[in-house]
Amino acid sequence: MVTRTISGDSTMDEVLSAFPAAQRALFRKYHIGGCSSCGFQPTDKLSDVLRSHDVQEPVDSVVSFIQESQRMDDRTKVDAKTLKSWIEAKEPMKLVDMRGPDETAFGIIPGALTLTQDLVRQMNEEWPKTTRVVLYCARGMRSADGAAYLAGHGFTSVWSLSGGIEAWTMAGGTLKR
Repeated sequence: MVTRTISGDSTMDEVLSAFPAAQRALFRKYHIGGCSSCGFQPTDKLSDVLRSHDVQEPVDSVVSFIQESQRMDDRTKVDAKTLKSWIEAKEPMKLVDMRGPDETAFGIIPGALTLTQDLVRQMNEEWPKTTRVVLYCARGMRSADGAAYLAGHGFTSVWSLSGGIEAWTMAGGTLKR
């Protein structure tokens, strides 16, 4: 297990390097970092960012929130080898490609659904919240955001492919063109 330590004196670059899920966590709870009006610089200290965004919680509480958010984020990761074994075993799941049309033109994982507005509506309105949903993108960042979104909307078995389609192909996974 990797020990990750941050404090109020940590720069935002250090915070995001130690806890990649911090970007989503800070935006979700404190509206920090999602747009130019709520942004920060990589060299800004965490305590200064919290102060400038009028966060009233103690820095230690925010750090604990970031750490817990990272633990939750880590629990939604699935590696390419595991996903391949689920597919080979015909495990029930919905595989969703979050990449855009220019990216999917190079191929998708066989059986994957392409993310559209209609599919998002269908997922939220029609899919049981217990459906195993595996999301992927190019490198695993957008799918991690998608997994956080679905988990926040009540899905209990949502996964993000670590390393995305790049990890899939490097692990010998096939693509359908």
